[in-house]
Amino acid sequence: MVDRQAVISRPARATVFLVLTVTPGREDTVRDLLEDLSGLRRSVGFRAPGDRLACIVGFGSDAWDRLFSGPRPRELHRFVELNGSRHRAPSTPGDLLFHFRAERMDLCFELASLVMARLDGAVALVDEVHGFRYFDERDLLGFVDGSENPDGQLAVDSVFVGEEDPEFEGGSYVVIQKYLHDMTAWNALPSDGQEKVIGRTKLANVELPDDVKPADSHVALNVITDDDGNELKIVRENMPFGTVGAAEFGTFFIGYARTPDVTERMLRNMFLGDGTAPYDRILDFSTAITGCLFHVPTVDFLDDLPAAPGEEEADVPAVAGVSGEDGADPVPADPVERAAADGSLRIGSLKGVRT
Repeated sequence: MVDRQAVISRPARATVFLVLTVTPGREDTVRDLLEDLSGLRRSVGFRAPGDRLACIVGFGSDAWDRLFSGPRPRELHRFVELNGSRHRAPSTPGDLLFHFRAERMDLCFELASLVMARLDGAVALVDEVHGFRYFDERDLLGFVDGSENPDGQLAVDSVFVGEEDPEFEGGSYVVIQKYLHDMTAWNALPSDGQEKVIGRTKLANVELPDDVKPADSHVALNVITDDDGNELKIVRENMPFGTVGAAEFGTFFIGYARTPDVTERMLRNMFLGDGTAPYDRILDFSTAITGCLFHVPTVDFLDDLPAAPGEEEADVPAVAGVSGEDGADPVPADPVERAAADGSLRIGSLKGVRT
């Protein structure tokens, strides 16, 4: 059994999202942090075990080959920009995603601070969002968000990679977008008008009947099925955020899935339409300003990283009887003799050892 990252969890009350790019030449600093990440989380979370501190980390397509040798997740690629008739889903930079969540913001803040201190000079900040739980699981538009998330075995099957990519079984894919809301325009709509935009009742959170729900409603365009008519699911962990003084109010969309294709189909419906509607009406009130796709590997992967690019060749053992460079003495076959010859213990990188 693989040790998966904590992708599936009940909603948290506080989150910090960090999107970073890796400074060229500083990949080793990032790798060192990744190998210590589990320990850092335990150190902070141990002080408040009941508050469920978690840290999920994902990697963008461009960063993957800079950080790791060997195979790569088969569906990892850059976020695909979408340009619809009226609205656009941009593709923005992102090498690393850190998703910190807990029942208390201080735990998220502390762990995020420790991570950024370790990465000082090795990364550039693209985006930082502090999310908060808003009343009874609602977004700032006033509607319950995430009520269609799967649970139990359906959630596991919907979120985690399986035998289709055995090298990365137990991993996941995550798409993020930062949306800003036009609250003035939204609040000008009567409640029944808002309900038709979303496709659910506002107070009771009940999906509108098919003969009432508009084709361009958010719910109608986000139901994705396979060839047999079975609905395909993702796990949303969206969080509201805002800055009152700057009149900035938004939703940080974050959707985990076994394959990014499901989320990408939802987004194509939203921005490009599905033949029955030109686009998702919610986009008239919510503007996407970022867009990234990441692979979320297993905890086992993070705790025992593959070699850095180029290092796998350097670790190939010497062959008995092969002469050294430039006619030097042959490399001894016996490991003790080799160690004596060059003063090295030749036991790899001693990964995990701290002095």
